[in-house]
Amino acid sequence: MIVRPVVEKYAEEASSPAPRRLAALVADTEAGTELPAMMVGSLEGEFLASLVFALRPRRILEIGTFTGYSALCMAQAMPEDAELDTCELSPLHASIARKHFAASPWAERIRLWEGPALASVRDLPGPYDLVFVDADKPGYIDYYEAVLPKLSPHGLILADNVLQFGGVANERDQQPDTVAMRAFNAHVAADPRVRQSVLTVREGVSVIRLAAD
Repeated sequence: MIVRPVVEKYAEEASSPAPRRLAALVADTEAGTELPAMMVGSLEGEFLASLVFALRPRRILEIGTFTGYSALCMAQAMPEDAELDTCELSPLHASIARKHFAASPWAERIRLWEGPALASVRDLPGPYDLVFVDADKPGYIDYYEAVLPKLSPHGLILADNVLQFGGVANERDQQPDTVAMRAFNAHVAADPRVRQSVLTVREGVSVIRLAAD
């Protein structure tokens, strides 16, 4: 763990609880998927909602919706005129997300694109005010390069899982996802087009913005 478990637990308990409507989604995810821990969880979900509340983005893009938890966390904080595009490769995960999107108050403002995310992103017009990347780790550099030209001047890219529970700082950790995230972090850090802040939220979240001219 990046943060000591007792501190992580305290942070979760001291933060606002997840909206009640997400309980059914959590139950379906736990019953119907092999890795329910892939959900961002209440702590990061509230973090995403707070950023949306502060930024007031009109267009949000998510790459890797899983079963829709993070998308709904962001949707509940969106301005009334905002829209959210979210991409998911797995038909099973997309079906669970689609069910809960349809039952939410934001059904008309969430669009789920099923299939390879790069193909979906290629066809989606920018600009986006907020992009959340939480998909397959070896694809992060490609996702980053695909969305950066579509980012609005004051937009943010949030990249999840960038620290792999601290594994990126241990060169002996050569697991494929850790190696991929190490490469992604270095790629963004060396990119003069952007500024990056790496936060120790859960498995690590990078906040990326365009560099000032």
